[in-house]
Amino acid sequence: MTTLLVIAKEPCPGRVKTRLTPPFSPEQAAALAEASLADTLHAVAGTPATRRVLALDGAPGPWLPPGFDVVPQCAGGLDARLADAFAHCAGPTLLIGMDTPQVTPALLSVDFTDRDAYFGPAEDGGFWALGLADPDPGLLLGVPMSTPRTGAVQRRRLVAAGLRVRDLPRLRDVDTAADAAAVAALVPHSRFAARLARCTAHSGTGRR
Repeated sequence: MTTLLVIAKEPCPGRVKTRLTPPFSPEQAAALAEASLADTLHAVAGTPATRRVLALDGAPGPWLPPGFDVVPQCAGGLDARLADAFAHCAGPTLLIGMDTPQVTPALLSVDFTDRDAYFGPAEDGGFWALGLADPDPGLLLGVPMSTPRTGAVQRRRLVAAGLRVRDLPRLRDVDTAADAAAVAALVPHSRFAARLARCTAHSGTGRR
């Protein structure tokens, strides 16, 4: 079986989902981040795995379900933090972030038989998932993060290492208010969709 690894920030106002402000307040943006993280973690909790790890920048909260090993993120850029998160794992490992509350156990149930890596492209040019049969931190170090070419560079890094790569479906990260609305429409019964509806009603976003 596979280790499932989530990298996340503690959902504190002003530290997460800052591109949602405006139209939402920092407190609303943090509440949306918390709902997104909770949906992600519950999908991971419902997926068969040998181990579930949360690489966290901050402190755990009531949004964390049982059954996770929590490890602190290291200092440095995102490439270094992702690499360090993989360094805490052994054997086949699938890494995801906290920005895709639409993930499901079916999406996360990967089989590394005849595969060395899984790559989940994001619509913004990044990636929402990265799976490695042999978690080698060096495969991430030096990859430029948070750019429109991040995903392409990361995937090329895998191929150049001689890995057999299987692509996962392309998903949309939640970065902006438009992203939030589009993703919530995909999972209308999720915590994220419910929180977005409350935030929208309170802020007047979407009213004409």
